[in-house]
Amino acid sequence: MVIDVLIFEDNQDLRFSIETMLAWNAGFNLLKAMPDANTIEETLKTLTPDVILMDIDMPGINGVEALKKIRITNQKVYVIMLTVFEDEENIFNAICAGANGYILKKNFDQIPVAITDVMAGGAPMTSSIAKKVLSFIPKKQEAHKHTLELLTLRETEILEHVVKGFSYKMIASQLDISVETIRSHIKKIYKKLQVNSATEAIYKYNQN
Repeated sequence: MVIDVLIFEDNQDLRFSIETMLAWNAGFNLLKAMPDANTIEETLKTLTPDVILMDIDMPGINGVEALKKIRITNQKVYVIMLTVFEDEENIFNAICAGANGYILKKNFDQIPVAITDVMAGGAPMTSSIAKKVLSFIPKKQEAHKHTLELLTLRETEILEHVVKGFSYKMIASQLDISVETIRSHIKKIYKKLQVNSATEAIYKYNQN
């Protein structure tokens, strides 16, 4: 099986190196290599990659924001972050946004193995990153728990209905309140959870 790969990387030299590396491997088919992710939504309407290599620090839309856009409509495509960042915040944000792997650019020679690994159901990570993930996830989960505790009983009730896939109109009918009241509560929920969409709110809820 040939694996279709899409690359978003603003470093021209590195981008070319990855292109060359994949071109020499018959198991990969490079669909496109782009210097930014500003047209990510339009790109994925015409291309259907199996795996996306995503830089984090790019001009315009950064890699994490691009990943969030991908996950709104596509939960299946595998996304491996390719970055220089080793700090906990970037790692955690990428994983929460739906990243399937996290490889440091200094270890870019691991990319072919990482792509094969993620296609087999693995979660490829540079060893130093994996160590950090194991150490900070409990702390971050506890932080999320406290965030959810900020919600009122009514807000929690509404969020539970959103998680179940109910529309605003259905929730309003179930709880015997107006759709506008639902919208008002949803805005407060987003603000308290520090999210911008139902997808992010559902993800944060499911973490707990």
